[in-house]
Amino acid sequence: MLQDPIKAQLKGYLAGLAHPIVLEASLDDSAQSREMHELLHEVAALSDKVQVSEAGQSTRRPSFVIKREGGRAGVTFAAIPMGHEFTSFVLALLQVGGHPPRLSDDEIAQIKALPGPYHFETYVSLSCQNCPDVVQALNAMSVLNPNISNVTIDGALFQDEVTAKNIMSVPQVYLNGAPFETGRADMEQLLAKLDADAPRRAAEKLKDIAPFDVLIIGGGPAGASAAIYAARKGLRTGIVAERFGGQVMDTAGIENFISVPETDGPKLAAALEAHVRAYDVEIISGQRAKELFPAALPGGLHGVALESGAILHARTVILATGAHWRHLGVPGEEEYRNKGVAYCPHCDGPFYKGKRVAVAGGGNSGVEAAIDLAGIVAHVTLLQRGSYLKADKVLQDKLHSLPNVTVLTEALTTRIEGNGRNVTGLTYRGGDGADHHVDLEGVFVQIGLLPNTDWLKTTLRLNDFGEIVVNDHRATSVPGVFAAGDATTTPYKQIVIAIGDGATAALSAFDYLIRVPAPASRSVPA
Repeated sequence: MLQDPIKAQLKGYLAGLAHPIVLEASLDDSAQSREMHELLHEVAALSDKVQVSEAGQSTRRPSFVIKREGGRAGVTFAAIPMGHEFTSFVLALLQVGGHPPRLSDDEIAQIKALPGPYHFETYVSLSCQNCPDVVQALNAMSVLNPNISNVTIDGALFQDEVTAKNIMSVPQVYLNGAPFETGRADMEQLLAKLDADAPRRAAEKLKDIAPFDVLIIGGGPAGASAAIYAARKGLRTGIVAERFGGQVMDTAGIENFISVPETDGPKLAAALEAHVRAYDVEIISGQRAKELFPAALPGGLHGVALESGAILHARTVILATGAHWRHLGVPGEEEYRNKGVAYCPHCDGPFYKGKRVAVAGGGNSGVEAAIDLAGIVAHVTLLQRGSYLKADKVLQDKLHSLPNVTVLTEALTTRIEGNGRNVTGLTYRGGDGADHHVDLEGVFVQIGLLPNTDWLKTTLRLNDFGEIVVNDHRATSVPGVFAAGDATTTPYKQIVIAIGDGATAALSAFDYLIRVPAPASRSVPA
C-alpha cells in the first residue's frame, strides 16, 4: 500500500521509538479488513519495535489499537488511516512509542490534570482537511492521560453508525456517547471546553505582559506576514491568533500561490506559523479580541481587550482578522446546518455519495465545489443569483463539460426545506419572478466571505460591507492602527494579496513609530 519513498521516511521515524508498540487489530473477512491487514504488516516490517496482533476484540471491524507492549489500550483507529489521516497515524505511532507530543509544558500539565473518564469518538472523512487537527489533539490527550481515550472512525467504513447518528458533516466528536464538538478545533479550543477554568488562567497569565511596539490581531497570511516584517525591523512584536492560518486552514487545493505550483491550506498554514516562530514574535494563541481602545495621544498605547478578560497594550496595532463564510440567511439554513446544509465540500462531500445536492454560488469557490462534488454525488445543481458565473473561465469550461451538473443563473435561493431530520429540497426565485422547487439531499453554501469586524463597528471607519477602510499605507481612521488582508477594503481577497498587505501594514507601522514621539514611559496606563 505504501510507496517506497514513504516507507523509507517512515522507517526513519520509527527508528526513534523508545518503547516497543503493538498494533492490535480487530478484523473480519471484508476487503477493508484485508486492506488494513496489509497496511499494518507493512508498517511492522519497517521496525523491530513494531508488532502486529490480530487478537483484537473490538466490535468495530476493521479497527486497530496502537499500544505499548504490555501496556494499556492507546490510540484507536476504526479507519484505514490514509489520505489526510496518514499524518495522524504516524504521530500516534511515535507518541505511543514514547516520542513526546509537541505541546507546551502548560498544555501537558493541563491534560494530565483532567479528571475524566473521557471516551471520545471522532467521526472523520479521509478527504477532510479539517479533521486531522481534532484527531491529533485527542490522540495526544489519550497518550498523556490514562483517563482519556479516542477512537477515530471513518464514516465511509461505518455507515450504519453515521446513519443512526445522522452525521452529515465532519469532524464530529462525541464525548461519552453525547455530541461534544463539530468542525475544526485545535488543542486549545478542546481543552477550553474540557477545562472550565482555562479562560481565567489564560487571562491571568497575560495580565502583566509588557506593551508591544506592534500587536497583530489575526494569524492568517496577512497577520503572519506583518509579524515577520515587524520583527525584522527589531520591533517588539506580538500576535494574537484564535487559530494560526485563519481561513486558509479551510482551503483544500491552492494552485495560484506564486512559486508554489500546488499545496493545500493546512500545509501553507503550518509553513506560515513555522516562519513566524523563527523570529522573536510573542504568539498568543487560542484568544479572540473583543474590543479596541485607541490611544489618547499619537505614540501612546492602544488597548485590545480579549474575550478571556485580558487586556494587551501596544504603540501600534495591525488588524488582520480575516473573514468567515457568508451564510444564505434564508429559512431552513440554520435549522438544517450539518443536517444537509454544509460549507465545506471537501470535508462533507463523501457523505452525499450517490445523492442530489445543490451548490449556492457561482464564483471560483462555488464552481470548484460543484466540480469536486460532481465526482461523488449523483447530480449537482449550481445556483447563481446573478445572470452569469463569476468563476475563472478555465473552471467554467470544466464545469460545463460535466454531464451530471445543471447550472441555473438568475436563481435566488429563498428557502431550504426538510423533514425535520434532513434536507429534502430548496426553493429558488428565477428570473421570471416565479418560485421553483428542487428535490435534493444537500446544499453547499459557497457565496463568499464576511469580514470579522463586528467588534470594531464603534471604533473604526468601516464601509457598507463591514470592511475596514484603509489607505495605500493600510492606515485606518485611527492613528497608529493599521489593517491588512480580507477584513479590509483592499480589493481581491487572495492569499498572495493578503501577504503583501501584511508586509505593507508592518512597514507602515514602523514608519509611524519612527515619526511619533516616544512615550516617556512604556508602562501600561492606569
